Amino acid sequence: MGEGLNRWPARHRFDAARVYRLALERGAAGGPFHAVAEEGVPFKDIAAIIGRHLKLPVVSKTPEEAEQHFGWFARFAGIDVPTSSARTRALLCWEPRETTLLPDMEQNYF
Repeated sequence: MGEGLNRWPARHRFDAARVYRLALERGAAGGPFHAVAEEGVPFKDIAAIIGRHLKLPVVSKTPEEAEQHFGWFARFAGIDVPTSSARTRALLCWEPRETTLLPDMEQNYF
C-alpha cells in the first residue's frame, strides 16, 4: 500500500529449521526465538519480483484501494514489522547461511 516501504522480516526455511532444531537441542529456555536473516525487506521489492515473474503490473494503492482489491490480505500486507534476531543469534550461536529472500525469489519458481 502507498509507497510499499513497509518491511517484512525474512529468512530461508532451512535457516528457520536450524533455529528450531537448536532451540530443541539446547532446551527452549530463553525463548521466544526469532529466526530472522533479514530484519526488513521492503514490501515493494517483494511485489516487484512477483509482478515481474507473473508479467503483471505493480502499482501503488491507497489503503482504501488496497482493501477493495485485496480484502483481508491488505491489512496483513500493509504492516511494517522489522524484526531483530540478535538475541536469538547470541543465545543459540546461530547465523543464517542460506540465500536471502529477494535473490531466492528471482529464481524461476513461478
